[in-house]
Amino acid sequence: MTRPMAYDRENALNAICPYFTMFPLEYPLRVLKNHSRNTPVVMDPFCGRGTTLFAARKLGLVSRGIDSSPVAIAIARSKLAAVDTKAVLELAASYIEQHRPVAVPNSEFFQYAFAPTVLQQVCAIREQLLMVRRDSDATAVLRAAMLGCLHGPLNKNHDRLSYFSNQMPRTFSAKPDYSVRYWRDHGLRPPEVDVLAVLRRKVERLFNDQLPHIGGIANARHGDSRLAKSVPMANRDFSVVVTSPPYYGMRTYVEDQWLRNWFLGGSDQVEYGNEFQLEHAGTAAFAKSLGRVWKNMARTNADDLDMHIRFGIIPSAKVDAKALLRASLEESRVAWREVSVRPADTASSGKRQADHMSTASSAAIEYDFHIKRM
Repeated sequence: MTRPMAYDRENALNAICPYFTMFPLEYPLRVLKNHSRNTPVVMDPFCGRGTTLFAARKLGLVSRGIDSSPVAIAIARSKLAAVDTKAVLELAASYIEQHRPVAVPNSEFFQYAFAPTVLQQVCAIREQLLMVRRDSDATAVLRAAMLGCLHGPLNKNHDRLSYFSNQMPRTFSAKPDYSVRYWRDHGLRPPEVDVLAVLRRKVERLFNDQLPHIGGIANARHGDSRLAKSVPMANRDFSVVVTSPPYYGMRTYVEDQWLRNWFLGGSDQVEYGNEFQLEHAGTAAFAKSLGRVWKNMARTNADDLDMHIRFGIIPSAKVDAKALLRASLEESRVAWREVSVRPADTASSGKRQADHMSTASSAAIEYDFHIKRM
């Protein structure tokens, strides 16, 4: 079996923070290599943690990304940043030193999830980052690295711990009641980790002087890709779209990232019933909602537009993924030509570590579409 690119040292920045339902780096790289001779500007209207942006950067291409999730954008911006290990670590140390005392959540979950001194230092960095009004490369990398270290599995070697938390999955945040029950049943206590040491192990792996510095962190924008205002005139220069919309039937993106959302200034409790970028109240509503995104992409000023779309559904949805994607293209009221469609590698081939707390997940059924604007 071929070793996934995610494990290559040169791609460590792309793995700064594992993310649920992320697609493999191989996909956007393969697509963009076929277009690279024309040096296109690349767009991803559902950029997630920025895998397409990272792939474009590796190939020396300017890219733009949009996502409705603050967590996604915080991670994606780091993929466009210049990594200065010393600057990031010094910034983290100064935040811990300068900001005491801090407000610390005192719920049972946080008491079981983090050792007291660890939580205090995490909160110190959190509060200082929340005060940043204009991101620098250093703040963007620090924020994403903190999100990546915030929770994950325990390492048996205490000197090599990679996460701040008690035992948790690393790609999504388990719910508080379930987590506390799990930790109690298994007699697990939060580790007394050195926050700066964990960060150092993370950040030192990220430096790669072979990565071109193209564009900048502002090219990853928080917004709703259905809306024309999310793609202002100055950004309508892209000719290639590479994206993977949210899985149809997957309604818990926000709740599944609740702890990372807390770090970015959200509630210290799970908030249900959040608005989603796409509507999931049936296939017709979903297709219409997604069609607005394709219509927005078609507003590019480029003469040609190629869209490469990896589209999936969760198995329990029992929906024809190909028919649903085609319906969304029709809803856009744009003339498209379907160049090709083929089954994607199953999502389980790059399966996340969702079973660290006995949590099962099913692989999505996915297809790769190549669509051209006529």
